[in-house]
Amino acid sequence: MGVEQLRFSFRVYPTPGQRTALARAFGCARVVYNDALRARETARAAGDPWPTSSDLSKRLVTEAKKTPERAWLGDVSSVVLQQSLRDLDTAYKNFFDGLKGKRSKMGPPRFKSRKDTRQAVRFTANARWSITAGGKLRLPKVGDVTVKWSRQLPSAPSTVTVVKDSAGRYFASFVVDTGDGEELPETTGAVGIDLGLTHFAILSDGTKIAGPRFLRRAEKRLRKARQDLSRKAKGSNNRGKARVKVARAHAKVADARREFHHQLSTKLIRDNQAIAVEDLSVKGLARTRLAKSVHDAGWSAFVTMLEYKAARYGRTLIRIGRFEPTSQVCSECGVKDGPKPLSVREWACEACGAVLDRDINAAVNVAKAAGLAVTACGAQVRPEPQVPAQRRETGTHPKPQPTTAR
Repeated sequence: MGVEQLRFSFRVYPTPGQRTALARAFGCARVVYNDALRARETARAAGDPWPTSSDLSKRLVTEAKKTPERAWLGDVSSVVLQQSLRDLDTAYKNFFDGLKGKRSKMGPPRFKSRKDTRQAVRFTANARWSITAGGKLRLPKVGDVTVKWSRQLPSAPSTVTVVKDSAGRYFASFVVDTGDGEELPETTGAVGIDLGLTHFAILSDGTKIAGPRFLRRAEKRLRKARQDLSRKAKGSNNRGKARVKVARAHAKVADARREFHHQLSTKLIRDNQAIAVEDLSVKGLARTRLAKSVHDAGWSAFVTMLEYKAARYGRTLIRIGRFEPTSQVCSECGVKDGPKPLSVREWACEACGAVLDRDINAAVNVAKAAGLAVTACGAQVRPEPQVPAQRRETGTHPKPQPTTAR
């Protein structure tokens, strides 16, 4: 399988003094980023040569520390400032790659604001950060920060990013190199999945998994928090506190949804050797009257989890085309009898007379379109050999969970 990189996130609890030190690091990294962006935009407007990263590092970090206006840059680790310059290089590269068609289009780099609710700094091995024997995260010029470990890291991490989110929570995100030895024992199971709204997932073996509808269930609490925020005077401390309450309410919803996705995707990966899903156009569906429900379901995040877990544990994930008529074809005889309104949840095939559940029929057709021989009654299946999908990043719930490793 080769060496791959994964990202593991854990909740951290800095002391008031450590929060001040981190706020200083966030601010210094932001200032260096903005200074570098301003220098490059000024050079571009004047037709001067493009300033390289080494030139910017020398001028905006090394020499700037010697001036009274930027002497406070020396209060934070220099690695944090260097990584801020690398972030700017990445932003420019993504922008130019989008113009060349190498990736989806992105806008040009923009200046960072001190009012941004999400802040982050990254420490590489050069910063000499470490994990102490007591399990604390030792950061240069910050101190030993308490970490809420929910699992053991599979290997020594190469970098750590400290993030403060919109809800005022702090996280440590570790990048870890992983290699062979993580594949699960082979199994004969295979399954097709039809994603929906009333039921989050319908499996080709007839299993229906209810949609948790986390956002819908939290709407009353979110509405009250937003109303309280709207009544606070702009710029006041009370408005800042109310904004954090709104952010925390949304974060609670997002955490619950992510945990549900992790548990379900892990179960499917462990029980099946091959999994087939439909490549849905989530962006298109999000422009319809079902937009809120589509975003609440989080289909894209769920399929992404299936994708990287399949690659990590030696499973096969197959995506079928979004225009495959899975709801129009009888899974018993293969006759296509045209589209049906969403209100039709059960129908009888005019050719063979089979009475079909719309969702289960679609899940069986998803599996068949991917080359998996399945039936709705849970018969034996036969997966076709496929190339595993590329792995993505992974994370953990901010609080310890008694569930098995994902």
